[in-house]
Amino acid sequence: MSAFVAGVAGALILLAGLVVDGGLALAARVRAINEAQEAARAGAQQLNLTAYRRDGTVRLDPDRARAAALAYVAATPDTATVEVSGGTVTVVVRAVQPAQILGLAGVGPFRVSGRASATAQRGVTGVLR
Repeated sequence: MSAFVAGVAGALILLAGLVVDGGLALAARVRAINEAQEAARAGAQQLNLTAYRRDGTVRLDPDRARAAALAYVAATPDTATVEVSGGTVTVVVRAVQPAQILGLAGVGPFRVSGRASATAQRGVTGVLR
Protein backbone atom coordinates (compact mmCIF):
# COMPACT_ATOMS: atom_id res chain seq x y z
CA MET A 1 0.00 0.00 0.00
CA SER A 2 2.77 2.49 0.84
CA ALA A 3 4.44 2.01 -2.57
CA PHE A 4 1.11 2.87 -4.21
CA VAL A 5 0.71 6.00 -2.07
CA ALA A 6 4.27 7.07 -2.84
CA GLY A 7 3.66 6.56 -6.58
CA VAL A 8 0.42 8.55 -6.53
CA ALA A 9 2.02 11.33 -4.48
CA GLY A 10 4.93 11.49 -6.94
CA ALA A 11 2.52 11.65 -9.88
CA LEU A 12 0.54 14.44 -8.21
CA ILE A 13 3.70 16.44 -7.56
CA LEU A 14 4.74 15.96 -11.20
CA LEU A 15 1.30 17.10 -12.36
CA ALA A 16 1.47 20.15 -10.08
CA GLY A 17 4.91 20.93 -11.48
CA LEU A 18 3.61 20.77 -15.04
CA VAL A 19 0.77 23.12 -14.20
CA VAL A 20 2.77 25.62 -12.16
CA ASP A 21 5.97 25.66 -14.19
CA GLY A 22 4.09 25.47 -17.49
CA GLY A 23 2.05 28.49 -16.46
CA LEU A 24 5.17 30.38 -15.44
CA ALA A 25 6.83 29.56 -18.77
CA LEU A 26 3.78 30.82 -20.68
CA ALA A 27 3.71 33.99 -18.58
CA ALA A 28 7.42 34.53 -19.29
CA ARG A 29 6.75 34.20 -23.02
CA VAL A 30 3.96 36.77 -22.85
CA ARG A 31 6.28 39.08 -20.91
CA ALA A 32 9.00 38.63 -23.56
CA ILE A 33 6.54 39.47 -26.34
CA ASN A 34 5.32 42.57 -24.48
CA GLU A 35 8.89 43.74 -23.91
CA ALA A 36 9.73 43.18 -27.58
CA GLN A 37 6.68 45.19 -28.67
CA GLU A 38 7.49 48.13 -26.42
CA ALA A 39 11.19 48.09 -27.30
CA ALA A 40 10.34 48.08 -31.02
CA ARG A 41 7.97 51.03 -30.50
CA ALA A 42 10.67 52.92 -28.59
CA GLY A 43 13.08 52.31 -31.47
CA ALA A 44 10.55 53.30 -34.14
CA GLN A 45 10.17 56.72 -32.51
CA GLN A 46 13.80 57.64 -33.18
CA LEU A 47 13.44 59.63 -36.40
CA ASN A 48 16.16 61.32 -38.39
CA LEU A 49 15.07 64.83 -37.40
CA THR A 50 17.26 66.56 -39.99
CA ALA A 51 15.51 64.77 -42.86
CA TYR A 52 12.10 65.29 -41.29
CA ARG A 53 12.60 69.02 -40.77
CA ARG A 54 14.14 69.48 -44.21
CA ASP A 55 11.46 67.84 -46.37
CA GLY A 56 9.04 65.95 -44.08
CA THR A 57 10.59 62.56 -44.83
CA VAL A 58 9.91 59.98 -42.11
CA ARG A 59 13.18 58.08 -41.82
CA LEU A 60 14.65 56.29 -38.84
CA ASP A 61 18.02 57.08 -37.36
CA PRO A 62 19.26 53.47 -37.20
CA ASP A 63 21.83 54.00 -34.44
CA ARG A 64 19.41 55.87 -32.18
CA ALA A 65 16.63 53.36 -32.93
CA ARG A 66 18.83 50.41 -31.97
CA ALA A 67 20.07 52.20 -28.84
CA ALA A 68 16.54 53.11 -27.72
CA ALA A 69 15.26 49.56 -28.17
CA LEU A 70 18.22 48.08 -26.31
CA ALA A 71 17.89 50.66 -23.53
CA TYR A 72 14.26 49.65 -23.02
CA VAL A 73 15.18 45.97 -22.64
CA ALA A 74 18.21 46.80 -20.47
CA ALA A 75 15.78 47.81 -17.71
CA THR A 76 14.57 44.17 -17.57
CA PRO A 77 16.40 40.98 -16.64
CA ASP A 78 16.13 39.77 -20.25
CA THR A 79 18.38 40.08 -23.31
CA ALA A 80 17.54 41.29 -26.80
CA THR A 81 18.74 41.60 -30.34
CA VAL A 82 17.63 44.52 -32.49
CA GLU A 83 17.55 44.83 -36.27
CA VAL A 84 16.79 48.10 -38.03
CA SER A 85 15.89 47.75 -41.69
CA GLY A 86 14.47 50.69 -43.60
CA GLY A 87 11.73 52.15 -41.44
CA THR A 88 11.16 49.00 -39.37
CA VAL A 89 12.64 48.04 -36.02
CA THR A 90 12.53 44.32 -35.15
CA VAL A 91 13.31 43.18 -31.61
CA VAL A 92 13.76 39.63 -30.33
CA VAL A 93 13.72 39.31 -26.53
CA ARG A 94 15.06 36.19 -24.82
CA ALA A 95 14.04 35.37 -21.26
CA VAL A 96 14.88 32.58 -18.83
CA GLN A 97 12.24 31.28 -16.42
CA PRO A 98 13.54 29.03 -13.64
CA ALA A 99 11.48 25.91 -12.87
CA GLN A 100 9.92 26.12 -9.41
CA ILE A 101 8.66 22.56 -8.89
CA LEU A 102 10.08 20.64 -11.82
CA GLY A 103 13.50 22.01 -10.91
CA LEU A 104 13.51 19.49 -8.05
CA ALA A 105 13.48 16.76 -10.72
CA GLY A 106 16.26 18.41 -12.72
CA VAL A 107 13.97 20.00 -15.35
CA GLY A 108 14.46 23.60 -16.43
CA PRO A 109 15.11 26.43 -16.61
CA PHE A 110 12.79 27.31 -19.49
CA ARG A 111 14.13 29.58 -22.23
CA VAL A 112 11.47 31.60 -24.05
CA SER A 113 11.54 34.39 -26.60
CA GLY A 114 9.27 37.04 -28.04
CA ARG A 115 9.55 38.89 -31.34
CA ALA A 116 7.95 42.13 -32.48
CA SER A 117 8.35 44.79 -35.16
CA ALA A 118 7.33 48.42 -35.34
CA THR A 119 7.41 50.78 -38.30
CA ALA A 120 7.81 54.54 -38.16
CA GLN A 121 4.61 56.26 -39.34
CA ARG A 122 3.61 59.82 -39.93
CA GLY A 123 0.29 60.77 -38.39
CA VAL A 124 -2.74 58.55 -37.95
CA THR A 125 -3.04 55.96 -40.70
CA GLY A 126 -6.33 54.28 -39.76
CA VAL A 127 -9.54 54.53 -37.83
CA LEU A 128 -9.07 54.30 -34.08
CA ARG A 129 -11.63 52.26 -32.18
